[in-house]
Amino acid sequence: MKTLSLSRPWAARMLTLASLAVLGACGKGNTASATPNDGGVVIGPEAIAVVKMDTIESGPVVQGTITPTREAKIRAQVGGSVLRTMVEQGERVEAGATLAQVDDRVFKDAYLAAKAQFSSAQNAADQASRELSRAQRLLKEGAIAERDAENATRADLAAKAALDDAKSRLASNEENLSRAKIAAPFGGVVSERAVSAGDVVAPGAAMFTVIDPTSMRLEAAVPAEQLGQVRIGAPVKFVVNGYGGRKFVGRVVRVNPSADPVTRQVRVYAEIPNEARAGSAPLVGGLFAEGRIASSTRAGLMVPANAVDQRGVAAKVLRLKDGKVEQLSVELGLHDKVAETYEVKAGLSAGDTLLVGAAQGISPGTAVRVTRTGDQPAAPKTN
Repeated sequence: MKTLSLSRPWAARMLTLASLAVLGACGKGNTASATPNDGGVVIGPEAIAVVKMDTIESGPVVQGTITPTREAKIRAQVGGSVLRTMVEQGERVEAGATLAQVDDRVFKDAYLAAKAQFSSAQNAADQASRELSRAQRLLKEGAIAERDAENATRADLAAKAALDDAKSRLASNEENLSRAKIAAPFGGVVSERAVSAGDVVAPGAAMFTVIDPTSMRLEAAVPAEQLGQVRIGAPVKFVVNGYGGRKFVGRVVRVNPSADPVTRQVRVYAEIPNEARAGSAPLVGGLFAEGRIASSTRAGLMVPANAVDQRGVAAKVLRLKDGKVEQLSVELGLHDKVAETYEVKAGLSAGDTLLVGAAQGISPGTAVRVTRTGDQPAAPKTN
């Protein structure tokens, strides 16, 4: 049997093609890719981080809900048909502004009757007082019997009692008449309107909700074991869903004196100034917020959490120096869980370049090049 043999040039060409195919297959789907020119690894700028001095904050992580500091749920105090409403949801109102009018004809009639009764009782009391004065004068002169003076005294007392009763009835009917007009207790924004013209309401029925948007508060919970890190006046820094990562700052104003019996967490309340900024919307109530109570703050070297390997006994990082990867042990300090960073107390210097994320899979001693926008090779920042 004959053996098929290939010429040397053809065999060399096939071997080269096979080698390129293997290298191409290995490079697919990886952040770091091999470069046949120099045997190094090419990574993008997203695979590195520079060690820098920054402010480090630590404290209990909190999650909670944004609520208005001042909120009034306005309910009907008298029953009747709603004649008209003057405001819509989202409309700003001043303190005392009329929100709606309940049919007040019955209350107005009762008020007018009570007012007439009061006037009559006032006249009767004035007359009885004059009769008593005259009787007392005549008694001193001996012109009338003592019994007549006593009758004048009893009539005066009865007239005064009737006047007090009439005054009380007038005040009660006047209050009922005023309650038919639904007014804003303070200046703010109407967040809810539960009635419309023509609705019939009973005493206690929900009608409006008015909030003061100038100041909001964060209601959050802190584990009992971290309560010692919470103090009145401590800053609370957080982000709110729907605000694109915008950071808000409030201050702790109250701590609930008892823990939740189920979760063993303690409620804390932080007030938040809510002034509208140019180009940004103010906070609204009911949104979810997440942040941290800053109980400790200091300056130090900061590195991203995804640059630190803590699988071993000592924390390690991969530093890029003189175009090659080297592994270093570092001493960690505070952990900022919100910013996802660590303080490095020893082992690194400001300006060091570290590999982060998937680039940490590169072996120490490997040559590495960093590309920039446009895939132009650039030497990494080294020390």
